[in-house]
Formats: sequence, structure tokens, C-alpha cells
Amino acid sequence: MCSFHLYGSPMIPTVNKIVDKGTAFYTLRWSRIIKVDKYEIITKVPAMAGIFELYYMDEKKKLVRFYMGKIWIGGLRTKIRKLTDPIIEEDTQRREVLEKYDCYYRYCVIEHQDDLDDVFYFFAGRYNPEENKAEHSGRYEDIYVKEIDPDNLVTI
Repeated sequence: MCSFHLYGSPMIPTVNKIVDKGTAFYTLRWSRIIKVDKYEIITKVPAMAGIFELYYMDEKKKLVRFYMGKIWIGGLRTKIRKLTDPIIEEDTQRREVLEKYDCYYRYCVIEHQDDLDDVFYFFAGRYNPEENKAEHSGRYEDIYVKEIDPDNLVTI
């Protein structure tokens, strides 16, 4: 179930939070970037709540994010597995990407639903501010996220 090691010990990619005067500071530890393989997803991705991103490798060998999501009920394993299989993917644009390119994913387990909402809200506001329909928990005036990625793919 572990995707990376910190100081030699296995860890599930997860999030920590510090709250100071109405502001939440999250530290998000991503999994490694993993090439899509349905058997690996089934055996390695935890069936827990969390946030995830899907990428494809373009012609210039650059990773391009094409989807970011969160999942509470059903868990990361089920959601990532479903969204990375071109046979069962219902969205035509995502299916075309899955069929044309090598695809990758990364994830972070977030076990508290309010924290999941806050972190997703933060990313949705940065990636797609004009279409941001994500809602935060309402607990904090400001939300900040610092990404830690073993592959050095920091997006904010």
C-alpha cells in the first residue's frame, strides 16, 4: 500500500494540518507518480478517501494533468481504477486521452471529509478559478496547501 518512503520507513501519502487564527495550513504528501496499470491500482492504491490527479505523457515527454478529483465513498482504489480504464470510462474526452497516451496518477489519502473538501477547494480555485464549483468546509477564513512530492512535481 505504500507508495514512497520518508526517512527509510514506508508511508501512505497523507496530509497534515496546522490551524492558526482561522487559517488552515495543510501539508500534502503525494504518492509517487505511477503509470496506470489496472492490476497495480487494485493491489497498491488504498481503498480510502482522498484526492488524486490523472496525467498523460504528451509527445514532448511532458506530464500533462487532465483530471483532478476527490473521493469519499468508494475510495481512491475504485475511483482511480474506473477513471483510468478506457473501456469503462464514460467521458469521451478522457477516454480519448486514455486510448492515445501513456497515463499516470498520483494520490493522497485524506481521511477527514472536511479536510478533503478544504484541500480540494484550494486546488480547484488555483487550477480552474472561473469554473470553481468546489466548496470548502466553512471552518477557516483562509486555506493554504504546501505540496511534498517525491517526484518533484509541485503544481502550485
